[in-house]
Amino acid sequence: MIVRRVARWIDDRVGGTKLARETLNKVFPDHWSFMLGEIALYCFVVLVLTGVYLTFFFVPSTKEVVYHGTYAPLRGVKMSQAYESVVHLSFDVRAGLVMRQIHHWAALVFIAAIVLHLCRIFFTGAFRRPREINWWVGATLLLLSMANGFTGYSLPDDLLSGTGLRIAYSVALSIPVVGTWLAFLLFGGEFPSSSIISRLFVIHIMIVPALIIGLLGVHLGLLVRQKHTQWAGDGRTEHNVVGSRLWPTFTAKTLGLFFIVFAVLAALGGLAQINPVWLWGPFRPFAVSAGSQPDWYIGWLEGALRLMPPWEIRAFGYTVPNPFFPGVLVPGLFFGLLYAWPLLEARFTKDRAEHHLLDRPRDHPVRTAVGVAALTFFLVLFVAGGNDVLAAHFDVSVNSITWVLRVLLLVLPAVTALFAYRLAKELSVERPGPEPPPLPSPGHVLRRNEAGGYTEQEIEVAD
Repeated sequence: MIVRRVARWIDDRVGGTKLARETLNKVFPDHWSFMLGEIALYCFVVLVLTGVYLTFFFVPSTKEVVYHGTYAPLRGVKMSQAYESVVHLSFDVRAGLVMRQIHHWAALVFIAAIVLHLCRIFFTGAFRRPREINWWVGATLLLLSMANGFTGYSLPDDLLSGTGLRIAYSVALSIPVVGTWLAFLLFGGEFPSSSIISRLFVIHIMIVPALIIGLLGVHLGLLVRQKHTQWAGDGRTEHNVVGSRLWPTFTAKTLGLFFIVFAVLAALGGLAQINPVWLWGPFRPFAVSAGSQPDWYIGWLEGALRLMPPWEIRAFGYTVPNPFFPGVLVPGLFFGLLYAWPLLEARFTKDRAEHHLLDRPRDHPVRTAVGVAALTFFLVLFVAGGNDVLAAHFDVSVNSITWVLRVLLLVLPAVTALFAYRLAKELSVERPGPEPPPLPSPGHVLRRNEAGGYTEQEIEVAD
């Protein structure tokens, strides 16, 4: 009785009952493509849980020690405390290796889900008014997730991640005017620096995750405020949402999806080896491993650096070094276009109305062609990130593969864009469907199916 009175007293002053009722009655569309955002969210939850566990054992220090642990090939080898703690975590800590691998797989799937989610939003026009802000939030989440993935990838201080840090340092130095200042601010001195691992550790576990959590809150808040988009269909209009209510139907479904995501990541962590740092050895500034490729979400940047001709610019007393163009200019232009796209499309199409129904990609050939061209561009760059591996595997010259990929980078996006445009134009042409059959029997209704024909569906008839 006292608890009920206290609850009623609080509700009278903050109005929690109405808010809870509205929240529980929120409707979520049932289409599978809307699960991509949920998969990204649940991967982030797994990242946080496994990351907390790993934090107890990782030592973010470049202090040199001698390894005397379980892994025999590295005994007596000098290494940093960071690398030693990762090897110790992998071989001597109960569940340490599986937690490391679950964490790594979750990071890869997390970024992949964000990319697919953004592609779904782009190709269906879900970024249009009034959802421009949520599009910018999503693009920022992609940028932050890539940055946090790279910082986590660099923490073990092995030879592979050290090579990546060397490249990042060179790219930072290539920025005109402020490059040296930025590089020294991040690394704490010339490469290699004794401060970089500790600084990356703080960025990886505190700064970027806090920003991601904050943006996720903004994203979900805007989603509740503006409601979901949905595919056009029976009963779906610009003014309603057709689907499952949050409680209990959607809650049961999304909890099931969470456990599926967790189970898949756990299976990958236990069965599929990833990033075996003990094979790469500790980082040495004078050594670079052959066949060095980063995780897939940075692979396109690696490819851009490899395909860029040896050009640089000297003007007004400044030199713009070669790494600036593929390492700073290309990603800068891409994310700039990504942020500006909702405004650009609204300006060129003169469409500033509110949209809550999704487009089919075929109905907007220009947007579809631009998206396909961008995906092709980054796919070629991703392949270029492994040009040395391809050369060794197919026994051909690295220079030959590099020149072929340079030509494809200029030609293939235009070809795929033209193909996508023509295909979308062809598919968007409405073709006459079959004549409807005779009137149905009472209690039934005719509905046009996806194939263009008509099916008879039973409906409830009032007495």
